[in-house]
Amino acid sequence: MSATSLATLARTSDPQTVLRRFLALDAVVTGANGLAYLVASGPLGRFLGVDSALLLALGAFLAGYAAAVGLLASRARPAAPLVRAVVEANLAWAVLSLLALALWLSPTTAGAVWTVLQALTVAGFAALQYAALKSRQGSSV
Repeated sequence: MSATSLATLARTSDPQTVLRRFLALDAVVTGANGLAYLVASGPLGRFLGVDSALLLALGAFLAGYAAAVGLLASRARPAAPLVRAVVEANLAWAVLSLLALALWLSPTTAGAVWTVLQALTVAGFAALQYAALKSRQGSSV
């Protein structure tokens, strides 16, 4: 997703809408990733150099997580503690992905690139969600 696309998504004077859009985008991207892992764990495992059973487990987790984030995004005013939990979970995912790459996984080149890209994407979601939450809190004071 380009900076222009993100700017378009965020284009509103309502910080609440921006926050909900970034949560929804996270849910869609995470859900698609989880679904891909569930449906194609074998071929993706071979391509990425990651055990297909691990991808299946991650796919199930990501699908559930995406549903929860989507539900949060559907709220008229997502609760700040829950948004913070999403931000923290996204940051933890990004850090753990990079640690797993450095310490545990032995992926193909494509798998290593994918791991870094998805970690950066998830960290980006966390940053956008955190900024939108702070903006929302600043506007309601």
